[in-house]
Amino acid sequence: MYFPMPLTRTKMFLVPALLLAIAVAGVPWLPAAGAPAARRAPNILFAISDDQSWEHTGAAGCTFVRTPAFDRVAREGVRFVHSFAASPSCTPSRSAVLTGRHIWQIGEGGVLYGTMPKEYPPFTHLLQDAGYHTGFTGKGWGPGEWEPGGLPRHPIGREYNRKLMNPVPPVAIDPRDYAANFDAFLEERPAGRPFFFWFGATEPHRVYEDGAGVRHGKKTSHVKVPSYWPDTDLVRSDILDYADEIDWFDSHLARMLAKLEAIGELDNTIVVVTSDNGMPFPRAKVNLYDPGVRMPLAIRWPKHIPAGRVVDDFASHLDFAPTFLEAAGIAIPPRITGRSLMPVLTSTKSGRVDPTRNAAYTALERHTWCRPDGGTYPIRALRTDDFLYLRNFAPDRWPTGGPDFISSNKTPHGDVDGAPIKTFMEDPANQRKYPVQFALCYGKRPLEELYDVRKDPDQVHNLAADPAYRAVREKLWAQLRDYLEKTGDPRLAGRDPWQGYAYRQTVGFGATFNRTLSEAERDAAAGRAAHKPQ
Repeated sequence: MYFPMPLTRTKMFLVPALLLAIAVAGVPWLPAAGAPAARRAPNILFAISDDQSWEHTGAAGCTFVRTPAFDRVAREGVRFVHSFAASPSCTPSRSAVLTGRHIWQIGEGGVLYGTMPKEYPPFTHLLQDAGYHTGFTGKGWGPGEWEPGGLPRHPIGREYNRKLMNPVPPVAIDPRDYAANFDAFLEERPAGRPFFFWFGATEPHRVYEDGAGVRHGKKTSHVKVPSYWPDTDLVRSDILDYADEIDWFDSHLARMLAKLEAIGELDNTIVVVTSDNGMPFPRAKVNLYDPGVRMPLAIRWPKHIPAGRVVDDFASHLDFAPTFLEAAGIAIPPRITGRSLMPVLTSTKSGRVDPTRNAAYTALERHTWCRPDGGTYPIRALRTDDFLYLRNFAPDRWPTGGPDFISSNKTPHGDVDGAPIKTFMEDPANQRKYPVQFALCYGKRPLEELYDVRKDPDQVHNLAADPAYRAVREKLWAQLRDYLEKTGDPRLAGRDPWQGYAYRQTVGFGATFNRTLSEAERDAAAGRAAHKPQ
């Protein structure tokens, strides 16, 4: 256990049946009769932005974002430079966070607009059973429908989304007042109970207010455009609009930290700040290159996490579930694949703490419905300190969905979010002007990709066919293959259950592909506009 501070008991007016239930459950922070005072369980604030790549924080050296809250957590805790989401798509990434399992291990939880199978209950239910008060604001698990999977209760807890911003923010910004909803959650917390709160901003998910970044004082000259995008003023401005929404997310996190500090709870709260997947730009989100799955991550817990450290250990989003359970003194179920980060967090070392944390495994199956019959784009990847190896299991398919199929977003190339950069790159004149960038972002890809991430940080020079790297390629594929076999990936055996999973979108044109709806409901959806991204 990692909570040595004594618990101050408060009067709890519980009926005898509830007292019995708590005793049976073995709540780790409540003492048995006649036992010494229990230790105080930590609170947990889990802040997760929506579509933010790893390098876009002040602590990481980015000059066009303002993230003082993230930077504070990093400064007063530990920052991970090799943190990876399980998948570059919202639903599967969040499913992996909650279950501590890879997307190939969670059935319908591994696709966008899926569900949460009851066979893999989330860690939040274990926290609730141990007496934690749980809730969320903004975007929790999803998008999708959790009920069809059979879970007995919400994957996270009670929703707190009633309080809205005043004045109303620009239309591209979520109108919910995340920080005020956190206040409401704290007000309803039973006395003496630890809490788990999921702050799920919808920023910086598209859509953006065009030109907002520049209007708010950001400079296009500060933007470094990666080599796989055209370096134009339009692209630079689009990046600044994305950055503007990161600032918004961080501003609410700052208010939450201030609230916890004001009520004397901050130092007994594990604060985790990260994102679900990479930025909503071509070759980033819905891709297994670093911009799609490498995440910002800072964790603060004074007296337990030595401050001011930057560590190189590889951390997976699968690791959050066992980390929180261990911190709360709850046994980690064997079904969880992730590994607790506690040994790394409580170490005094910087750099590489645990030599065995030297790789990350990521995956993609289906994001939007952008291929006939719900076809997937299956990829598995292995990232090490030196290399990125990708296995594209269907190289005959378009990674974006392609130019011919009208997707659930009511556009071709449906796995690229609608955006100024998308409109620009899909213009035939610009395709001719920037053929290399267009091919990198939209073109079909070979069975294998291999990148030397130290020499090629943009990951654009594929070495898989280079004889000089044959031994490296074969070694990494063997390592990836062995891991997939060990963890039971159906894809390795040639099976594809994902294409048959329901696409449970109920709003906008995309509902036409939802096979759980009636034919009349799907026909009605065909006349709708594209939905607002969720």
